[in-house]
Amino acid sequence: MNVMNLTVITPPSRAATDLNYEADLKVALDPVLEDLLDRTEAAGWDRRKAAYTIMFLAARKLTDTRPSPEIAPSVS
Repeated sequence: MNVMNLTVITPPSRAATDLNYEADLKVALDPVLEDLLDRTEAAGWDRRKAAYTIMFLAARKLTDTRPSPEIAPSVS
């Protein structure tokens, strides 16, 4: 039986500018995402809504703005 360790994501083997970088990333993340969706569905959540929510959360992680230290208010 081939058991995959889903806690380990393989590191990139190409530069981020390589045309195959994103394809490799999809291969690395696919089993992890599949496992997450399986576990979410097994817990009773709707799989489609879970996938949508994952997309939403991922997009929010990219757009969350945090003030840089130069802009942050000083504590007096």
